[in-house]
Amino acid sequence: MTPAAFSLLTVCGLEELETHRERRVTDVLSLLDPGAPEPSAFDAYNQHHRVTLRFHDIIEPQLGLIPPEPKDVEAILKFGKELEEQETYGGERHLLIHCHMGISRSTAAMAMLLAQAHPEQDEEAIAERLTTIRPKAWPNTRMTAFADEILSRDGRLTHAAHKMHGRLLALQPHLADVMRRIGRGREVEMAIAP
Repeated sequence: MTPAAFSLLTVCGLEELETHRERRVTDVLSLLDPGAPEPSAFDAYNQHHRVTLRFHDIIEPQLGLIPPEPKDVEAILKFGKELEEQETYGGERHLLIHCHMGISRSTAAMAMLLAQAHPEQDEEAIAERLTTIRPKAWPNTRMTAFADEILSRDGRLTHAAHKMHGRLLALQPHLADVMRRIGRGREVEMAIAP
């Protein structure tokens, strides 16, 4: 995913997929809950390359739910490598990554793909670019921690994610209660820690 490889990067949720069908999406990474139906919106898309991974948006194991594991992060990074290795062709390339809400799993995936594609960039620059792509980004820190290890970023990607969480909480303080209710309190505490 060299800087010139994609002219457009998009992160969205399921409800937004319809709005992107006319935007000539060429590559899609779908991060869905296990058992969730395939999004019908893709029936109206132009021909595109799509990979689907299934796990729940949680940061700690919970009874009856499937957490993201290192193999899932490895699959996301493999998807990114495959995109980098594709021959360039005339026309624009548009990468779309989505999960259920377009806030956590998909933004973590975009962050790690940016980090992999741009090893020379520091994590703050990656976080800034991610925030530009998806202002309401709240990257899943279980996923970023695995990416940190695989990409040898020594926890810096996860630290940048916590800073993003903190910036979002400063703009929308009510999110702290929402995130705690859905089992993401550890991320809230890390975001507000001095």
